Amino acid sequence: MLPDVLMKNEDVSSWLRLTPSRGDRYNTPMKTNVPLIGFFCLFFALFSCARSEELSREAIDALDTGGLEGILAKTVTKPWQGEEFVPGRVAGTWYDIMYEDPKSFNILMGEQDSTTSAVVGSMLDWLVDYDVVKREWKPLCASFEIKADEAAGTLDLFYTLRDDLYWSYYNSEVKIPVSSDDVIFWYNEIEGDPAFRSSGYNGQFILLEDGTEARIDIKKIDDKRFVFHFPRIVAEPLLTTNRRIAPRLDYEDAKRERGVQGVLDLFSVDGDPKRIPSMGKWFLTEYTPGQRLVYKRNKDYWDKDSQGLSIPYIEEQILRIIPDENTQFLLFKEGQIESYTARPEDLEELLNKPDADYTVFNAEGSLSASFWTFNQNPQHRDTSQYEWFTQKEFRQAMSCLLNRDRIASQVYRGLAEPKLNFFPEPNPYYNPEIELEYRYDPGRALELLESIGMKRDNAGTLRDDRQRPITFDLTIRSESTIYADIASIIMTELSEVGITVNIRVVDFQKMVEQLFTTFEWQSMLMGLSGSNIFPTQGSNVWPSDGNLHLWYPLQESPATEWEARIDYLYNEGAYTLDRDTARIFWNEYQEILLEQCPVIYLLRPRSFSALRNRWDLSNVYYDNLNGLEATHIFLKP
Repeated sequence: MLPDVLMKNEDVSSWLRLTPSRGDRYNTPMKTNVPLIGFFCLFFALFSCARSEELSREAIDALDTGGLEGILAKTVTKPWQGEEFVPGRVAGTWYDIMYEDPKSFNILMGEQDSTTSAVVGSMLDWLVDYDVVKREWKPLCASFEIKADEAAGTLDLFYTLRDDLYWSYYNSEVKIPVSSDDVIFWYNEIEGDPAFRSSGYNGQFILLEDGTEARIDIKKIDDKRFVFHFPRIVAEPLLTTNRRIAPRLDYEDAKRERGVQGVLDLFSVDGDPKRIPSMGKWFLTEYTPGQRLVYKRNKDYWDKDSQGLSIPYIEEQILRIIPDENTQFLLFKEGQIESYTARPEDLEELLNKPDADYTVFNAEGSLSASFWTFNQNPQHRDTSQYEWFTQKEFRQAMSCLLNRDRIASQVYRGLAEPKLNFFPEPNPYYNPEIELEYRYDPGRALELLESIGMKRDNAGTLRDDRQRPITFDLTIRSESTIYADIASIIMTELSEVGITVNIRVVDFQKMVEQLFTTFEWQSMLMGLSGSNIFPTQGSNVWPSDGNLHLWYPLQESPATEWEARIDYLYNEGAYTLDRDTARIFWNEYQEILLEQCPVIYLLRPRSFSALRNRWDLSNVYYDNLNGLEATHIFLKP
C-alpha cells in the first residue's frame, strides 16, 4: 500500500509486533527493501467490508469478469526478475491511507504495535538485504565479510557502514554520521537488556554442541566497522544479525538518566515529530491524530540512481487515517488515493469500469497464510480445554474439520488455495512431497476424537471420557470481518459433529494482552508475517523457548518430546552448512510440525493491487515475493 511506510512483510524483523494488516491475502503493499532476519511477527487481518456471499466454483466462473482466466486477462502480471530501474524525476505527492493511529514514535514501542513500527521504520534502514530473485545477500547500509574458523568452530561476521549515512532532521543543516556505536548500543543496551523484553533478546544466543547456550557478541572495530563473534558456525549469519539501524541519539541519555521507563517514554505522539532523527528515505513532519500523517522526502538519502538523485522520487506523502475498507475503496474510485489492494468482492467493479485511470496487477497465492492455533499453556492445566488441546489427535481432528474449500469459495471467492506445506516454494528446503495429511474429512475427525475417548451422545453432543461436552472459545480480532467469516464456517462445521465453538471478538490491544501477558485465550485465528524463505526465520516462534512460541511461549525446557525434537532439528539445521545433510534435518522438522498441528494453516490467497496511471509504471512490479515493488516509482511528465 504505502511506499516505505507500511512494509511488505510487516515484517520479518527483530521487532516483535502484532500487525493490524489486511491479512495474508492483502499483505503485499509496496516493497520497501525490507530484508529478512530470523524472527517472525504476528499479523491480524483488519477488514471492515461486508461479509461475502458464498460462491460455488460455477458461480465464480460465471462472474462478469469471466472467472480466474477472465480476471487475469484484465490484469497485469509483472513479477520482478531483477530488472534494473530506469532513472525517474523528483515530483509529486503520494496520497494514501493508514488503518490506525500510531501509539508512539518510539521504535522500541513498535515491537508490539505494527503501526508505530511502520511509521518510524520509514526513517530507518537496514544493514543488508536479500535478493530473492538471485538468492543472494547484498549490501544496503553496510558491506560484509564472513570469516569462519573451522578448526575452532567459530565464525566472525564483519560489517562496514557506508560513509554517506547520516542522522538528520527536517529543515535542519545538522547531519550526524551514523556509526558503529548506534548498532552496538541497540544490540547491547536495548535488545540485549532483558528488562526491555525485546523479541531480539533470544536471538542473541545460540545453542552449543554440548547443550549450553552462548551469546553472539558484538565488538567495535572503529566508527564504521564492527564484528559479530559467533561461538559456533551457523549456516546463515547474515540472517541472524541483519537489523534496522536505530538511533543512539536521545535513547542513550534517556536510559542513563531514567532507565527503562525513560527509554519507553521517548518520542510520544504528543510531541513534535520533526524532532525524530531520520537516516531513511523520509522525514515525518506532521501528525494530526485521527486524521493524517505527512512525510517529506530526504534529499540526502544514500540510495541514489544513475543520475545522482536520491530515492524516492516522490516529494511528499500524505496518509489519511481511515480504518474502514469500504471507505478506502470509495476513495480510490474517486481518485483520492494512489493505490488500492483489492478484495475479491471489489474485482468485478474494478475490472469492468469503462475508461479506468488505473492498472490492476495480480500476484499468485501468497507465501504465508493465516492459521488456527490452540493454547497449550500449563497455567490452564486445570481446565478441560487444556486436556483436549494438548492431545495431538484433537488438533489433528480440528484440521480434519477445517473446510478449506468452503472458506476458499465463501471468503475468497475461489481466489485462494489451501496451504498444505510448511515451507513455501522459494525456501531451499521446500519439499513438495511433505504435505499436511489431516485435510477436511469429518469421518476421520470423529475417528481421531473417538481414539482419545470422545463420543457423541444420543443428542449428538460430543463428550469426552468424563462426559464433559466439547466446547471452547475461538478468539478473533474485532476489526476483521474475514476472520469473522472463517470463524463462522469453523463454528458451523464443528457443530455438525457435536462441538460447540464460542466466537470471542476482542479489540487489537486486548488480543496483544492475551498473547503476551495474561495468556487468557483458548483458540485463535491469527497469522505470522513473513514468507519463511529461510528455514531459520522464526527463531522466536518454533523453538520452545521463543517468546512467540504461540501455544506455550518461553518454555524453560521443552514441554513435550516432539517440541524437544523440533528444538534439536532447528538447531542442527541452523548449524549445518552442507545442504544435503541439512535437508535431512529440515525434512523431519516439517514432517513433525505438520503431524503435530500446533498451528493449522488456512489458505494462500491470490492478491490484486490497483495503481493510478498518473504514475509511470516502468519501475513497478508485483509478485508474491516482493509485493508491489514501487520503491522507484515516479510521476509521469
